[in-house]
Amino acid sequence: MDTGDDPQASVSEEERVFTKAKPLPPPTVTYTISARSKAPDTPVFAFLRYYYGNVPLREIDSLFGFAESSTLYGGRMFEQRELSVRDIFQLNNAGIGIRLPMSNHYVERGEYEKNLPLLKKYHRQGNAVIVTNDDLARRIQQDFPDYHIDASVIKNINTHRKINEALKLYDSLVLPMRLNEDFDFLEKIEAKDSIILFANAGCALTCPSKLCYVSISKMNKGKGGKFQCSQLFKERELEGMVDFPLQPYIDRGFHRFKLLRARASGLTGH
Repeated sequence: MDTGDDPQASVSEEERVFTKAKPLPPPTVTYTISARSKAPDTPVFAFLRYYYGNVPLREIDSLFGFAESSTLYGGRMFEQRELSVRDIFQLNNAGIGIRLPMSNHYVERGEYEKNLPLLKKYHRQGNAVIVTNDDLARRIQQDFPDYHIDASVIKNINTHRKINEALKLYDSLVLPMRLNEDFDFLEKIEAKDSIILFANAGCALTCPSKLCYVSISKMNKGKGGKFQCSQLFKERELEGMVDFPLQPYIDRGFHRFKLLRARASGLTGH
């Protein structure tokens, strides 16, 4: 029987009774998981079981991906929604949030107002927005206080000063993938509870300039533009998907991770 729509369907009655009698302790780690390229008609729990079946549901803090169309999306080209209304309802009902990737570099006059219905629809505690533009972050923070606001990895927050400044505005921030390899830098971060590290990495790990992010921000406006990749201008070694062993980060006080899945090529993730 397909239990993809019900995260509790596979739990036995004995397990339910035990859980009620003795609540489980908080998980050691939590994940925000990629729903990139998920077909909107694929039930979200079936998707999680197929691609992330090794991750316990209680460790999944949120899923990030496109909901309804928005010119504020960044990071990846918007082609279609990935999380349906039903997906989002079921996730929220199970205590799992969504993260809307509103990480576009540019916010034009009047654009924010056009996106108010989308922001209102999913505004609730446990849901989040991923933001690159500081002005957009301030507007959302003022108008939609229940959203958790993440500073996108696209902001390239790569110094301790930048971390401390960003946390004056953002609730949490995602560090560039390459900083996973700098343990001396990581150990000196004070607000580790507000940091999200990558559990695995794709082509951005070795990318020298990340031209794609800016070009995608322009293309998602629906006004033309051309995709750009630094690989065309400065060749680099592509390592494919890299999995980071998490225990060294856990030992240093980090417990929040971002989890991608490999593209079919295996050269990067989404």
